[in-house]
Amino acid sequence: MIALENPGNPINKEINSDNATSNQGEGLKREVGVWGIFINVINNTIGSGIFLLPAIVAGALGNASIFAYIACGLLFLLVMLCYAEISSQVTCSGGSYAYIEKAFGPYAGFISNTLFWFGVGVFVTAALVNGFTDILSVAFPIFNIPFYRAMLFLVLIGFSAYINIRGVKQGMKLIKLVTLIKLVPLFLLVVIGFWGSKLSNLRMDHLPSFQNLGEVSLVLFFAFAGGETALNIGGEMKNPSRTAPLGILYGMVATIVIFCFVQLAAQGVLGSDLANYKEAPLAEVADKAIGPIGHTIVIVASLVAIFGILNSLPLAFPRVMLAGAEDKLLPGYLAKIHPRFATPANAIITFSVIAFFVAVSGGFRQLAIIVSASLLLLYVGVVLATIKFRLKKKVDRPGTFKIPGGLIIPITALVALGCFIMQLQAKEIIGITVFIGVLSIIYFIRIIAVRKPITQPQN
Repeated sequence: MIALENPGNPINKEINSDNATSNQGEGLKREVGVWGIFINVINNTIGSGIFLLPAIVAGALGNASIFAYIACGLLFLLVMLCYAEISSQVTCSGGSYAYIEKAFGPYAGFISNTLFWFGVGVFVTAALVNGFTDILSVAFPIFNIPFYRAMLFLVLIGFSAYINIRGVKQGMKLIKLVTLIKLVPLFLLVVIGFWGSKLSNLRMDHLPSFQNLGEVSLVLFFAFAGGETALNIGGEMKNPSRTAPLGILYGMVATIVIFCFVQLAAQGVLGSDLANYKEAPLAEVADKAIGPIGHTIVIVASLVAIFGILNSLPLAFPRVMLAGAEDKLLPGYLAKIHPRFATPANAIITFSVIAFFVAVSGGFRQLAIIVSASLLLLYVGVVLATIKFRLKKKVDRPGTFKIPGGLIIPITALVALGCFIMQLQAKEIIGITVFIGVLSIIYFIRIIAVRKPITQPQN
């Protein structure tokens, strides 16, 4: 529940100190409110995937597709409830990394930090700029040429970095604008789709099998993922104990509702034919509903959707690098704050440069197998951190969000995540195991190097 915080309560002071809920040395400005987090959650989840998913889900479940959205949405909300509770207690920058590090220490922190900003952030950025360019190259074939393709990558990533270096407020303004722009065509598509729907296209002949539901739920689970990265800017939220849980929960509920309505609209218009349009199902819906102009509008909307996420990534993931540097797990220069704009400029530039070279090299295509496993492991870590915080604190902290029902929801979330992990392919499990093994070696070499005594020169 949300309650008014009493700063003078000695219990609050004990918990604030024990949990390291804020980084006093960050030097960041707290300018983001609930509305900003809410919009950022939607922006980070409503990407190009929503324009492709309806056909994929319909191909597996037919007219029973909506069951997958509801089932997976409920499971995902269990995880997000854990994020809501722990984000109201740990209010520094870093998101998932910060929660895991505060609960389990520097080793778990180093692994989760690298999994988060590199294993997820860099590879997703590389994939998105390539996806954006692929769509654009259909109309402008010049972007199939490697040089011009790289130049477009540079413009996209460079612009996103520049906007976010200028200030969190500027970054959030652009994200809000782009999110509203991409939601308008989706809203119109849903309205027009329902207007032109046939009830026979929505009629279900049978319920989906548990196996099919499970397979599709894994796809949808990753489609819903990403909204939690809005919490990475905890050090820049106004009243974070309230802003973080409300923003993440309102945003994820809205996202799930949007996905459900889009699926029903597409299914209502195309019926059983929906599964045949895997490349651009919503464009086909728009084409049937309002003609060729609708097809163009949806393609443009998909580009705007990708562009919106691209602008949120340099906002979210460099804060993870900043938090790691603050905790002495990453080089200290990443913790430096721009004296004028009060943003982690060094971290933003470093993240953007790495993402650019990974995107140009194409290496993300081979290493992207670790993204899904990284996300699931981070979710498991956050849920376990929530449980540890619960067991560690025998009192309720005023002013924070608390999941009702004791440990029922966190444990259920762990079981659900375990089921999703079991659905991973062997190459994904091998890839993440090797990656964590390499990170562990790097961590312990670093520990040995730091602890190694310095030999004094002899006279």
